[in-house]
Amino acid sequence: MNPEQELIVFYNKLINKYNFDEKQKQKIIFGLQNRLDVNWYARPEFDHLQMDEIIIGLKKDLNVSLYAKPEFDWQQMHEIVLGLERGVDVSIYKEFHSYQMSEIRRGLINNIDVSLYAKHEYSWQQMEQIRKGLKCKLNVSIYANPEFNHLQMREIRKGLENDLDVSIYATPQFDAGQMAIIRLGLEHGLDVSLYASHEFDCFQMQQIRLGLENNINVESYLNPNIDWKEMQRIRLELEKK
Repeated sequence: MNPEQELIVFYNKLINKYNFDEKQKQKIIFGLQNRLDVNWYARPEFDHLQMDEIIIGLKKDLNVSLYAKPEFDWQQMHEIVLGLERGVDVSIYKEFHSYQMSEIRRGLINNIDVSLYAKHEYSWQQMEQIRKGLKCKLNVSIYANPEFNHLQMREIRKGLENDLDVSIYATPQFDAGQMAIIRLGLEHGLDVSLYASHEFDCFQMQQIRLGLENNINVESYLNPNIDWKEMQRIRLELEKK
């Protein structure tokens, strides 16, 4: 039997042994035609997308044994492939969701201490904010707390990037909208103590901030019991004077 005939026999044995769909069969044929070791992926528990990632690894001579496992979906496999290509320790993130994997992988590539955020309690969006802070050499311990959602983390990170005193608003009791208004006030040199209170929602805070920006006396509407629309009406009247 010549090599081509041997491949045909091998392929037919696989097809007779397992119930592959057409897309899986195509991936097996591709591997055989390219002299790849299809034993790594010619299994019905791998869908064609997972097979694709294993094929990529085989073609690039990567250690596919690290991810040629049915428990990894194709996106997780892809993140491991990307890590192997860059020579990072993929064992650090192989048990995370694919989006979390991506954030950890990016940190490893940039020589960031990912141990600060490679934790299951963080969503990938939270991981992203911590990674960006570490990349800029910020003191991420201020917001590396699962009690902060990623939007709150972003507001604290932006404040740190601008050398602001984020202690004024870096508390889980302020939502991201409130944090943003306080941060803007700090950036503009305003007396944010007038509205940096949990009693004001972000819409009320905005009206007080705008009043301070326009150098009006905000005392007349500095009351959390006044609706933000009424605050706006008062502010606009004062600005006309």
